[in-house]
Amino acid sequence: MNAKGSFLNTERSKLNAKLDWADFFTILQIAEAGSLAGAARAIGQSRPTLMRRLNSIERRLGARVFERFRLGYTPTDAGQGLLDAALKIQALARDAERDVSDRDRHLAGRVVLTTTDTLFAGLLASELIGFRERFPKIVLDVQVSNDLQDLINREADVAVRPTNGPPESLLGRKLGVIRQAAFAATSFERRPDTPLVGPSETLSYLPLHTATRNIGLGVCSIRANSILSLYHLIRVGAGVGILPTYLGDNDPLLARRTAPLPELDTDLWLLTHPDLRNTARVRAVLDWFANSATLRSRLK
Repeated sequence: MNAKGSFLNTERSKLNAKLDWADFFTILQIAEAGSLAGAARAIGQSRPTLMRRLNSIERRLGARVFERFRLGYTPTDAGQGLLDAALKIQALARDAERDVSDRDRHLAGRVVLTTTDTLFAGLLASELIGFRERFPKIVLDVQVSNDLQDLINREADVAVRPTNGPPESLLGRKLGVIRQAAFAATSFERRPDTPLVGPSETLSYLPLHTATRNIGLGVCSIRANSILSLYHLIRVGAGVGILPTYLGDNDPLLARRTAPLPELDTDLWLLTHPDLRNTARVRAVLDWFANSATLRSRLK
């Protein structure tokens, strides 16, 4: 064998001799139980399985870890060194678990809040001022998105979404009902050929397309692919269009031109992942929105 091959085999042997946490855990369990049978019972495995693991560890190390006596197993000098290391690893793991648990109990840290651009601009942004004052150590990271997958995949912690069918895999609380009506600028004069502003074909919201056609006015002279864009067009006097009432009713430059359109009613949900239900900072966000009298009044 050449020098290169000898070197590679030596390095491979070193790599194979390395122990992982499962190996240290095996050593710890045998030492604490004092026997293979006792350790096997403690961790719910068979004695032959534990014997194979111990033999594998000793084979990779090239050293005996335990002396086998009739009354039980006693660590060798090498085994005691490994046991001391295992105890340190266990202590570090427990400290880490306590640290994570403490963080979950404290009203501090980052919470990712996801919602739509329209809901954030028209309904939620003003709620965050009071939240910041009440919970100064919680950092809210707002992510504007229309995709519920970000919550299911744990890319966000809390979602505020319009939906009549929230996923069953999420925990939720209904905040109210989003209602919509036709609005125009207060200075806009209605005439026989009153122009409409409406959704473009790329805005995948079929009920809105249908409702816009059915409100009995003229044709759409301008279209846009987002509700916020429609909102800005309507308030500058481009025409009549349909908006959520939480946007239109709270803008002094806008006035309703129809009653709310029941076919556009949509539930508003506050959602989170079940794994986060007991995290204090997430619970603080959920309770803040759920208990907001201002938010509820704007959804009437």
